[in-house]
Parts: sequence; C-alpha cells; structure tokens
Amino acid sequence: MEPTIDQICVAALKEVEAATTSDAVQELNTKYLGRKGVITQFLRSVALLPPEERPAAGRRANQVKQQIEAACQAAMARIESAAAERKDAIDVSLPGRKTAPGALHPLTQIAYRICDIFTRMGFEVVEGPEVESDYYNFEALNIPKNHPARDMQDTFYVSEDIVLRTHTSPTQPRVMEKRRPPVRIIAPGKVYRCDSDITHTPMFHQVEGLLVDEKVSFGDLKGTLTEFVHQMFDPQTRLRFRPSFFPFTEPSAEVDIQCVICRGKGCRVCKQTGWLEILGSGMVHPAVLENVGYDTTRYTGFAFGMGVERITMLKFGVDDIRKYFENDLRFLRQF
Repeated sequence: MEPTIDQICVAALKEVEAATTSDAVQELNTKYLGRKGVITQFLRSVALLPPEERPAAGRRANQVKQQIEAACQAAMARIESAAAERKDAIDVSLPGRKTAPGALHPLTQIAYRICDIFTRMGFEVVEGPEVESDYYNFEALNIPKNHPARDMQDTFYVSEDIVLRTHTSPTQPRVMEKRRPPVRIIAPGKVYRCDSDITHTPMFHQVEGLLVDEKVSFGDLKGTLTEFVHQMFDPQTRLRFRPSFFPFTEPSAEVDIQCVICRGKGCRVCKQTGWLEILGSGMVHPAVLENVGYDTTRYTGFAFGMGVERITMLKFGVDDIRKYFENDLRFLRQF
C-alpha cells in the first residue's frame, strides 16, 4: 500500500529535523523534492486519481512540498549557526598563537651602541630641546646672524628666533652655562634640515660629543675617536683626520675611516677612494668657551659630531637612507 501524502509529510519533517549536517539536509531535499523525488512522483500520480479527487490531492501535495522546503531551509540555517558558534568558541586543546617578538630599530641599536662606547670612556649622556632658540642653535656656537656658515645648514624656522634644531650642538652651551669644567658629555637626538635624497632625510639623528678641561689637546681628541672607531667597527679599521671648517671648532677636522666594504682597495661604496667620511670634529673655538664664561687661558676642549644614519649605513652595508624610515618589515627583520 502506497503511503499517503500526509504520511510522506510526517516522515520527511522528522528526517529533516534529525539532520545534523548540511550535506544530509541537501540529500533529503533531493530525496523528497528533486526531479525524481517522492513529492514529484506523487504529483505525477495525481493524474491517475478519479477526477473529483484530483484538485484536493494536488493542493495538498503542493502544501506538503512547501512545508518540506521551509523545513530544509530552517535546518540549513540551524546547522550554519551552530557551526559559526563552534568556530568562535575557544578550543583549549589547540596550541597557543605566538606573538611575534619586537626588536629595536637598527638606528636605535646603533645609537645605543654609540652611547655605550662613550659612556664607558666616562662621557655623560644629556639631552636638549628639539625646538631650539636661534641663540643656542647658532649664536652661542659662534654663528652670528648673517654669518656665511648658516648657509651650510638648511634650517626649518618656526619663527624669526625659533628653529627646529639643525644639530645637537646647542646642548653643549646649555650644559656649559650650568657647569664648571671638567665637562664630558655626549648629546644624542633628532635634528632637522631641509634636505631629502638617498643619503639625506629632513629628520635624522646625531650624536654630539664635548670634553672641556685643563690641558685638553688635539691628541686627546684623536685618541678618543680612534678608540671609538675601533670599538664600533673593529681594531683593524684605520682612520684619518682631514682639515676642515666648522664655526664652533678651531682647528677643525673631518674623520674618515678605511672603507669597511673593500678594506681600502677601492669600490663603488667609497667611490674608489678607499675611505669613508663618518664625522666632524675639532678643538672647541675660544669664542664658544667665552660665550659661556669659561676662562680660555685655563680651559680647552674638543668636540665631535656624527650622524647615526651614516654610521648605521656603514655598519650594516645599506646604500639608501630612506629604507630606515619606510617601515618595511622585510627590511627591518634583517636586524
């Protein structure tokens, strides 16, 4: 005896309700509503019924079809919702997700290294403001208004008498005004100049050094910087002092080191010279000492300044300074 449409409806709804996977629901949908499904076959058999029974049987079959369709849709929604809840739940049996460890930026690493070398020599680390007065940035360092040396530094002016410091040298007169010799300091920090290319950026980092005491000579400067170079690079690295000009030192010298890439043989990095410039230095100009009230017949001193980016580029063999500021993790992870 063939099942009635009501019996088919009850059986179908029970099976759909019991389904626990989307595949099972899809199979039931095909079983009952597909082209060869139970409901489809029943509708085809309606034509065999007596004429007076056909309308009622057809309407009932269509009602059952709609009920099964709605039940299948509800079952699919129920199963998907349960799957989403399971996905959001915490599975304590899974291994923990490791957080990628951070690291110091290469510029920070080298800045710390520079400070560490000089503090072991007895220097004290001091800091000054990045927004500086024209007096400390220029005049106290023997660079009065309209002095040609101001053209050496492309300055960001906040106002007529306020600038973004162009070097960390203003820290030197600020400290000397408050202390009597001996003074032995280094001043790391950010500085700003209107310049931007593969070897310059508008903001960069410097470390200035100052030593003032009785009987300080150029030989002391040379010995200090030689020790610094040997500790920063290696004891085999040679260096040389070339005469130069800085308004706040006299005599002045730029310091070159033997090319760390070719060891003095000549290469593209050193432009075939075998040497690389790393810093400027000299004996503190008497005018700078007089500006802070030091007795120039009793005290002398030396000063030096270096760009952290320059040292970092040489230390790590990087040829474009802009890479340090692009925040490309593929580049930064190498350090």
